[in-house]
Amino acid sequence: MYVAVKGGERAIDNAHAWLAEERRGDRAVPELSIPQIREQMALAVNRVMAEGSLFDPDLAALAIKQSRGDLIEAVFLIRAYRTTLPRLAASTPVDTGAMAVDRRVSATFKDLPGGQVLGPTFDYTHRLLDFALMAEASPDMSPTPIPSSQGGGEVPGQSSLATIADQAPPSPLVGEGWGGGAAPGIQAHRVPHVTSFLNRDGLIETAPPSDTTPPDLTREPMELPAARPLRLQALTRGDEGFVLSMAYSTQRGYGRTHAFVGELRIGTVPVEVEIPELGFAVEIGEIELTECETVNQFKGSRTEPPQFTRGYGLVFGQSERKAIAMSLVDRALRWEELGEDNTGAPAQDEEFVLMHCDNIQATGFLEHIKLPHYVDFQAELELVRRLRTEAQAMQEAAE
Repeated sequence: MYVAVKGGERAIDNAHAWLAEERRGDRAVPELSIPQIREQMALAVNRVMAEGSLFDPDLAALAIKQSRGDLIEAVFLIRAYRTTLPRLAASTPVDTGAMAVDRRVSATFKDLPGGQVLGPTFDYTHRLLDFALMAEASPDMSPTPIPSSQGGGEVPGQSSLATIADQAPPSPLVGEGWGGGAAPGIQAHRVPHVTSFLNRDGLIETAPPSDTTPPDLTREPMELPAARPLRLQALTRGDEGFVLSMAYSTQRGYGRTHAFVGELRIGTVPVEVEIPELGFAVEIGEIELTECETVNQFKGSRTEPPQFTRGYGLVFGQSERKAIAMSLVDRALRWEELGEDNTGAPAQDEEFVLMHCDNIQATGFLEHIKLPHYVDFQAELELVRRLRTEAQAMQEAAE
């Protein structure tokens, strides 16, 4: 990362003062507070937390305010702060089967146990500017009662989760390396993963259990070829725009990944830490996650029958576009282990994807070229002048 800059001390001090003035803007307008950013710009906060690899909404909101809304700069601030934090413990794997879902939709099964939960989504909005917000009017946020067969109405969100839990079989992903098991008290509130319905008939690949500790990209440099856990880490902290463009390319035919969203779920999951002195795990808090599993075609191989395969995405906060894109790219990068052809598509190129998805590394290398390069440019300038002189001499000799 190129961050060291030398220059006139007074000029730099004045640049900092000007930056602070620009960040504040018109002082006649009330200053944004951290709670305002955290609560009303939650999707930006979630993106900063995901790409900064630090779940802390208040710090992410502070970074957005300090960076004047430049989200990559905010991610940089969070990553830098993260390096100053001590690592007290590692949590046990979170169990997304025990998620308290705010949103749960599937594009493959219409009639899910417990039904689909739309949650807060832009999907059904008309993308028309709401000028009432400009007038700072409060929209009507009361839920619409759903008519019942017995008459009257039921307010959405007051009974669905218990119903889901009552109808749900045990999570099919327990013991398959996709989240591990849940504490006994949590089992009653499990929400089944949709791919379990395919898994029962053997129509989708299974993920073998593994107790191997995955590598930690935040503490170790990227090494290629990368195992799938390392690839998923790189993608989940990668730039949303880059991952989205790679996923889009696979949908357009570069890598031939045609996927269905098996399930997209958003909600909170408990985080637990093993306490050696106690001998069991203790819940230390909750985090909001977005998880996406895509279902992809697989024509089979010499050892595997035709079946569906999985792409996987897991991101901090409500970041469903990122989670879907991540799952598409994850599936595209699995071409070799599934014995598929490499079509030369960028989304199949592990080195290209993993070494270019990190926006902090990218912006550092890109922006350093605006810093003084006087000596380098003088050398280039002398070279061009010499080549021009030699070319002119050769032309005159030919004439």
